[in-house]
Amino acid sequence: MVVRRPVTQEAAVNTPRFYFLLAVACSLILFFAVSVPSAHAGVWDQATKVTFSAPVEVPGMVLPAGTYWFSLLNDDSDRNICVIWNTNRTRVMANILTVPDYREHSTGKPVVSFEERASSQPEAIEAWFYPGDRYGHEFVYPKSRATALAARVGRPVLSMPDEVGNNIRQPATSASAPSVKAMKQANVTAMNSSGQEVDKSAAAQTTPSSQTAQQR
Repeated sequence: MVVRRPVTQEAAVNTPRFYFLLAVACSLILFFAVSVPSAHAGVWDQATKVTFSAPVEVPGMVLPAGTYWFSLLNDDSDRNICVIWNTNRTRVMANILTVPDYREHSTGKPVVSFEERASSQPEAIEAWFYPGDRYGHEFVYPKSRATALAARVGRPVLSMPDEVGNNIRQPATSASAPSVKAMKQANVTAMNSSGQEVDKSAAAQTTPSSQTAQQR
């Protein structure tokens, strides 16, 4: 199950996980803050400042507790590469391939969603939504990791070939970089909880539902 957490700008939020609320298990609570500076609001790269109080998992790596920037690759017309920067936006930590993830209602605040995990493991980021947008960016994990995550959370997780995932940690700031091109050309599917490869639509809602479309 996915927990989507809208957060107050410039303020840390203490939000227990869903299964904690159900008293299934007790775990450490992840404190995090997400903000969109006014100077960046609505800009092309959707720059978002994110602070985590505990390690979090993204495709290809675990980010230590700290402050990072999420943005979209500036010259990428497809808008499907998320760049993770260090605190000062001076070093690229990772380039993440994403798939559009539609939500029925947008919010005025940034939202980061997480996959459930065992209390002893870092939370894995599932998607990131920019304020006011119905389409977010769902992260694509290397196949071996997507298989493990899907088995753990009991739902499909977006997947790409492991060899393509090796490009995630190659620092790149342009869509013309070989590592970025390799990811953008990758065949994206999803792995389900049984370890079977399924269509990516099983993991991400890439378009509005037929009911929503009819209401428009």
